[in-house]
Amino acid sequence: MAEGSVFKHCACKDNDGRRLGSRCPNLRRRGGAWHPTHGRWAYQLELPKSLDGRRRQMRRYRFDNRDAAAKERDSALNLLALAGDNRDLTIEIGDLLEQVKPADPLPDRNMIARRVKAGIPVTTAVLLGDYLREWLTGRSIAAGTTRSYDGHLRNHLEPHLGHIPLEKLSVGHIKAMFTAITDRNIAIETARDSDDPSVRTSVKGHRTTGPASMHRIRATLRKALNDAIRVHRLIDFNPAAHVELPSGKRPKARVWTTAAVKHWKATGHKPSPVMVWTPEQAGQFLDYAEDHDILLYPLYALMLHRGLRRGEAIGLRDLDVDLELGTAVISQQITTDGYQPITKKVKTEAGDRTIMFDQTTSAITRTHLARRATWQLVNGPTWTRTGLVFVQPDGSPWHPDAVTKRFDKLVKRSGLPPIRLHDLRHCAATFLKASGADLQDIKEMLGHSTITITSDTYTSVIHELETERAKAEAAAALVPRTIRRAS
Repeated sequence: MAEGSVFKHCACKDNDGRRLGSRCPNLRRRGGAWHPTHGRWAYQLELPKSLDGRRRQMRRYRFDNRDAAAKERDSALNLLALAGDNRDLTIEIGDLLEQVKPADPLPDRNMIARRVKAGIPVTTAVLLGDYLREWLTGRSIAAGTTRSYDGHLRNHLEPHLGHIPLEKLSVGHIKAMFTAITDRNIAIETARDSDDPSVRTSVKGHRTTGPASMHRIRATLRKALNDAIRVHRLIDFNPAAHVELPSGKRPKARVWTTAAVKHWKATGHKPSPVMVWTPEQAGQFLDYAEDHDILLYPLYALMLHRGLRRGEAIGLRDLDVDLELGTAVISQQITTDGYQPITKKVKTEAGDRTIMFDQTTSAITRTHLARRATWQLVNGPTWTRTGLVFVQPDGSPWHPDAVTKRFDKLVKRSGLPPIRLHDLRHCAATFLKASGADLQDIKEMLGHSTITITSDTYTSVIHELETERAKAEAAAALVPRTIRRAS
């Protein structure tokens, strides 16, 4: 391969007004050496012939000194050397150099080397959106995780960042995406509070993206870019790791106090996304459920008393329950991928746990099993044998979504302030803490992986319950006051 040449040129013109360039006689001294001040430095390089056999040259001008011109020439040669004996790749890198505009720097050698190693065309920019799709397709992960990643890509990362070349993605680009998401949240909230019904209707069904979701979106991008660095060798810097976001801590659970219920009835708004009933409200719900949905009442009671997740309660097996000992082993769950039910192990080692039944829950479960035995006798050979504790009258398993929908209907018809089905689990933790249990006890019952999760969600949740009220009264009584007569 030709080494190219370094030379000087200038902007002087001849009598006809044509530039002399490197032909200017003032560029050299009498002895033939380059003039130290006249003209500027440049280099010329023979590029590989094009695919159609066309000869090509690369010329770059306007360098302040010879060393700068020689350095860039050597950089161009190093780029061509990446092709080795691969003729097609040599032509492709030549195409890349031919496309460089006069004022632009040469392509980064490390970036081109990574593309060569990964088998990616060097003349085509790898767009972030294309990379993310390829990355997700190539991962072997749980269906639910895939669906979550896909949502992040489809709803946020691709619309905001998908058009940006992977190697040019910056911290600023990612910050701009989260700013746009925040602006959209404000627009939705503003429209919801509008006095104009048509404006409110325009955002019906539109969801805001909370801080926790933003953290998960960033985590997805960060993981994908880490793989671009460590696995695919496409980039050497992860901008997602340097973006700061507002705290994504879980919202605190709050109790449906008298004041909170009054506010909800007046405005229709819940004080917090995570709400729990008082013990009296929980008792009213169980009474209502026993009268109006005897099929799922035992399952709801178990979730309320012992803090099971929906999937854990639906997936509870006969072989996991020992009513003589009053224990249940929580080892599997029934969740959904889209709408398709999936049976799988609990997610973490901490989630695989043994819980104790209280007498009330044991009695409710015994009654349910006796009723289930009657259903089996009535169905005879058509009974569906699942081995699950909670089934429909024909023996078939409950669909997780059906369990949630029936719960929501019960709550609405009961007239109680609303909570989510998952909030029964929060109720269980709240009542356990109110009874004197510490956070470690609650962590073990709920199957949390760390006590931090338990603390973040349940600290100070029971401020309106009688045990906490008594502590507040006792503390206030320690402060002496002078008795004053009413004026």
